[in-house]
Amino acid sequence: MGKPTGFLEYARTENRVRPPLERVRDWEEFHLPCPPEERKKQGARCMNCGVPFCQAGVQFEGKQLGCPLHNLIPEWNDAVMDGNYAHALSRLLKTNNFPEFTGRVCPAFCEQACTCGMYGDAVTVHDNELSVIEYAYQHHLMGPHFSPHSSGKKVAVVGSGPAGLAVADQLNHRGHSVTVIEKRPLPGGLLMYGIPNMKLPKTVVRRRIELMTCEGVSFVCGMDASEPAFAQRLLMEYDAVVLCCGAEKPRPLGIEAEGVGGVLYAMDFLPASVARQQLALTPDVPSAEGKNVIIVGTGNTASDCVATSLRQGCASVKQLVRRPKEDYLRPDGSLPQDYAQEEAEALFGDDPRLFSQSVAALETDKAGNLSAVVTKDGTRLPCELLIAATGFAGCREDVCKAFGVDMERTVKTEAGSYRTNVPQVFTAGDMHRGQSLVVHAIAEGRACAAEVDRFLMGYSNLI
Repeated sequence: MGKPTGFLEYARTENRVRPPLERVRDWEEFHLPCPPEERKKQGARCMNCGVPFCQAGVQFEGKQLGCPLHNLIPEWNDAVMDGNYAHALSRLLKTNNFPEFTGRVCPAFCEQACTCGMYGDAVTVHDNELSVIEYAYQHHLMGPHFSPHSSGKKVAVVGSGPAGLAVADQLNHRGHSVTVIEKRPLPGGLLMYGIPNMKLPKTVVRRRIELMTCEGVSFVCGMDASEPAFAQRLLMEYDAVVLCCGAEKPRPLGIEAEGVGGVLYAMDFLPASVARQQLALTPDVPSAEGKNVIIVGTGNTASDCVATSLRQGCASVKQLVRRPKEDYLRPDGSLPQDYAQEEAEALFGDDPRLFSQSVAALETDKAGNLSAVVTKDGTRLPCELLIAATGFAGCREDVCKAFGVDMERTVKTEAGSYRTNVPQVFTAGDMHRGQSLVVHAIAEGRACAAEVDRFLMGYSNLI
């Protein structure tokens, strides 16, 4: 603890944010870094507690307490204060494979557990983490690292989201030959196709994929492992297979919408937006341009749908939230907003959320396309595009069937294990634990990689 009084002397200062009416007109990242001298002060606010709850990473009374990756937060906060970014990077990468992802999209359980926040403002751990990894890339501290030996073992990782990338990164650095299989045209999974560019720029995802490729990981795209013949080929050619296909099965909307044009699930809408914005493609999934949009659900995915609709040029946007407004109020009675709700209010004049509401019925035009939504209290809302962001019901059954692994809602494994009923097949991420966060997916990928390594080598030095 280089500055014992830092938390008393310096106020919390978060990264700057572009004004809503400016950022809503493009797809560029809306968080901006603060100056280096200010970042040093933010590092100096860390108290280096005797018991650093920020890195505990445990479940307590049903809630996440501290970082699931057990990041060595006080150590690299101290290095940030000293301006020693090389040392901060070494401590950060010891526990986190992809700080450039978590530094942008993690909900910062570390800050919620920060002792400094008990009677004041928590340390800006999230922003400090991002500053370390971005400094490292900008100053060429993130060159490729190679394993000094080869194990001669081959591993196939099916799915290139955060869990699959973490598995691949860990096992590649251990000396195994790793091939990542992705069904979409580009690798990255949820990071590439599920999170909009303004929250996680695709250049950041590509940068990491390029580094992993340089380090020896092979990426094969456009191959669907749900094909039984392809799955059997992987089982024959690889010593181990790790399934990291996510939890893509959407939770039903709860109303009859079959054959109605203009009704989508979020994970159809968001990838199609990325295809338009990043790949210059014209997918069949409709855009929000010029339409009255209603999004059903709350949480990160619903907010991303709101923000994406705004950038596509929607005529209006409303968000139906099932729970009452009182459930979201702060102790002082104010209603918190995330980035998308701020943008919608700045553009249209009011918060897009309608609380204690759900869809009761749909109205269509003569062609069978959606024209309006009727809510449970009888309110009729004009709507040409209805997006269900109602969560996920589990993983894809076809992939599990192709590999012969048992599943219920997710893939079945023994408690505390990532190994399926098929001896050489493992699983991690949302496919294993259910719908969750990027930081949990990375943690699962690291733990799964250690188990795969023990299976292949008889022991493991991975953590």
